[in-house]
Amino acid sequence: MITFKHIRAILALPFMVLIVIPSILLYYSDFVIFSYQLSVFLEVVFKITGGLFLLLGLVFLIGNIVTFAKIGNGTLAPWDPPTKLVVTGMYRYVRNPMITGVMFILIAESLLTLSLYISCWAVLFIFGSVVLIPIIEEPQLEKRFGDDYRLYKRHVPRWIPRWTAWEQNIK
Repeated sequence: MITFKHIRAILALPFMVLIVIPSILLYYSDFVIFSYQLSVFLEVVFKITGGLFLLLGLVFLIGNIVTFAKIGNGTLAPWDPPTKLVVTGMYRYVRNPMITGVMFILIAESLLTLSLYISCWAVLFIFGSVVLIPIIEEPQLEKRFGDDYRLYKRHVPRWIPRWTAWEQNIK
């Protein structure tokens, strides 16, 4: 069940990254875009691709918020992390489906707005995630969940989903 603590975590994290920061960037950049350099065909391709990325990102994001609430007994926020190692749902395919979903949505925003500033924000966020998650989050997960997390980490990729679900049962 989604509770106030889940809503607070959503507002503090994905909402800030996906809505507030891009809105501020667009507002203060006077909607500077680089579409004037693109053909109509390329603009259409970018918009369709952006729409697909947006749908995929929302599936990842919403699915994982629900999974954390139901199975992990926690939220996506570092101040209230899941108390159980979550290896069901999309976590059977990729170790970081939440951040992967956010990355997909940021790329979608870049493609849909054709904003140079949103594109730079997406690159900055993705770079930060790629660097910081292995350095900060993964050691904390190893400390909290031990061998179960190490086994999971060996079989499930960090960012790009597996084609088949990982079937190992973890306590």
